[in-house]
Amino acid sequence: MGVYPLFAGGWRGAREPARFLWGCIRMSSPYVRQRRLSNELAKLLKDNDCTAEQLAAATRLSKQRISRIMRCRVRPNIEEILRILNHFDVERGYRSLIVDITRDAQERGWWESHAQEMGVRQATIASLEWGTEEICEYQLNFVPGLLQTESYTRARITADRQIYQATFDAEHVVEARRTRQVLLDRPGGPAYEVVIDELALRRPAAPVRVLAAQLDHLVDLGHNHDRIRILVLPMSAHIRGHAVPRSAFSIYRYPDSGDPVAVAVDTNTSDQVLIGGDEVQRYLALYARLQEAALSPADSLDFLAKLAQELPHEIPEPEGKFDLV
Repeated sequence: MGVYPLFAGGWRGAREPARFLWGCIRMSSPYVRQRRLSNELAKLLKDNDCTAEQLAAATRLSKQRISRIMRCRVRPNIEEILRILNHFDVERGYRSLIVDITRDAQERGWWESHAQEMGVRQATIASLEWGTEEICEYQLNFVPGLLQTESYTRARITADRQIYQATFDAEHVVEARRTRQVLLDRPGGPAYEVVIDELALRRPAAPVRVLAAQLDHLVDLGHNHDRIRILVLPMSAHIRGHAVPRSAFSIYRYPDSGDPVAVAVDTNTSDQVLIGGDEVQRYLALYARLQEAALSPADSLDFLAKLAQELPHEIPEPEGKFDLV
């Protein structure tokens, strides 16, 4: 199907995101499907007591090529995957499943052509969000990207400009963030829940007038968006087992029960992506504790509204705060 355009008229010059991308295409995350394909191939090798060297000789694929496919270093080729399936004489139903997974893994999402301009980290998150059934986040320092106002995003771009690559383009970041947010509005979009630490709301990560508008926006979303659930974790909250989260993280679940749960862990310079396994289970358990300790949805929205009113709106902000040059 090729590369999806971010906007119907191209990246620049278009005012509305191409909503048909979200409403008509139900494509699973290529990143996650690639990782699932790797797991399925590893299982085939193990179940058939076959080494990569033996598979390479039998299929006339190089050992390096098989390794790169299984390590998700290259996009899989259906003809190559069929060679592997033929060698193991895979039954029809399972063969069809693997071919479908391979086709999804071959796809190129809209974020790929613009990863350098919009930020590699945001492109990675966009790839995980695609095709999700449910997204759960814990945010320690900032308002989550899917709920940010444009002004808040611009304020963070200004503050964090020094950490971006030379190819980074501020307007691309803003437009990409806006396009990602369409995910929550499209028919059949994911359920979204976020636990926001009180620290992220009280620390001035943006000019006060911007933060006040952002808090009002969260309250509006919480009251009026059926699939968005916002929880506030007070700094005084007692988390079961005295668990203390060390970083922000996001959890992604997909409609195909065979696809692994993905977790993206936020660090200062990159996002560590975990797919399935014990590490993911630990983050699921931690999230359950944070969710349990947080205020109820109604109390959280009251907390946000009260905090927005308490902000010292009289503090003047310097001119040129949002210059993106």
